[in-house]
Amino acid sequence: MTLEVADPQDGLVVGHVCVSTAEDVKRAIGHIHRHLQFADWPLRARREALEKASRMLGEQAERFAAIIAAESSKTIVEAEREVRRCRETLRLSAAAAEELVGETLAFEDSLAAGNKVGWYSRKPVGIVAAITPFNDPLNLVAHKLGPALIGGNGVVLKPSGRTPLSGLALVQVLLEAGVPSGRIAAIVTGGGVSEALITDERVDLISFTGGPVTADRIAAAAGAKKILSELGGNNATIVCADADPETAAESIVAGAFGVAGQNCLSVQRVYAHISLFNDVLAHVVRGTKSLTTGPKLDRATDVGPMISEAEARRVEEWVAEATAAGGTLHAGGKRRGAYYEPTVLTDVPSKCRVIRDEVFGPVVSILPFIEVQDAIYAANNSDYGLQAGVFTRSIDQALAIADKLHVGAVVINETSDLRIDSMPFGGFKKSGVGREGVRHAVREMTEPKNTIINLGEPPR
Repeated sequence: MTLEVADPQDGLVVGHVCVSTAEDVKRAIGHIHRHLQFADWPLRARREALEKASRMLGEQAERFAAIIAAESSKTIVEAEREVRRCRETLRLSAAAAEELVGETLAFEDSLAAGNKVGWYSRKPVGIVAAITPFNDPLNLVAHKLGPALIGGNGVVLKPSGRTPLSGLALVQVLLEAGVPSGRIAAIVTGGGVSEALITDERVDLISFTGGPVTADRIAAAAGAKKILSELGGNNATIVCADADPETAAESIVAGAFGVAGQNCLSVQRVYAHISLFNDVLAHVVRGTKSLTTGPKLDRATDVGPMISEAEARRVEEWVAEATAAGGTLHAGGKRRGAYYEPTVLTDVPSKCRVIRDEVFGPVVSILPFIEVQDAIYAANNSDYGLQAGVFTRSIDQALAIADKLHVGAVVINETSDLRIDSMPFGGFKKSGVGREGVRHAVREMTEPKNTIINLGEPPR
């Protein structure tokens, strides 16, 4: 049985993949489990394989960008950018070999030491289940596979059924670069596949990127095993009274509408000081209306389609709810198939979903504030806590606000839409558990193991 992979832009089929079964999952896990028990894969070889994969990806960059653009929402420009980031992620994963070091144990400073010496080193957890979403179908796969492999683990990848081609192509490159077939496997969505993967007792760690509802189901089904989850955001940007409204607006437009807003770091809520509110709004509206929504392969296109018409309809409903509740529409608000025009709202009540939940679409709401503490309270008044932005000319004010925002990262004089692949990435509350970012993921996917030697009675 095969799954058709369709371009969300026009519904045309761009590929077919074999649908997996629960039995396929068991076989994949069993194969990796046997390999981990009996076949060594030295750290040097792991590092060299990832370095080679990064080079090979560079040689095939045009092909990979075409795959991403064909199966996902990304424009060709966004797809090319993702390929470059994926190369960086693989390179950083190879360099993270340096994280696999330990320390000597301080027996000399212990009353229970006796005549003993020891040390700890970092060892792989075992088998990692990597479950990835559609919005970054290549680089988010690399963020799970690279750290898992350099750490010495085996890994089973389950890419999004909407965008499986990019992840499967990356697995093929990794195999060609020297990753043993007993260290990596890929399965595609099918009946019972997810449950078989997350409940198998031989899986030691689950690394999941997706929504909190799915994460709750995974945690309930998986039982007592380590789970790393990156669950999205409802990100705020605060524009203070001393900020430059035009500069802030330019960043807000870029951060709100990239990948048609289907980005966990997307700017969703903007709190602008009342003295700048009209200026910020005017610049954002002007910038939004200048964006081109259109075909993904046209390099003049700024915003492509959403991942499906159903998702575009959902966003349409959320915006309609906001305007019915008193919100004012300044730009966008129109849907054409899977396309939804970049949309700017004001006057939206806090009860509306475009304020309360993660939109994951091209919608930004701009709201005024008078006192900075009110903006901080409003920004924190969310179930999510991934990242936030602050615009101000005062470093003292910037750091004071950053200290009070309950998020995983605060970006000063930029929006929430910023990530480098080496930084610890994740958030508070429903934005996830644990941290990605290559070096930090390697530590999550390995554990310290003590080795202790009893030297016996010391010489007299």
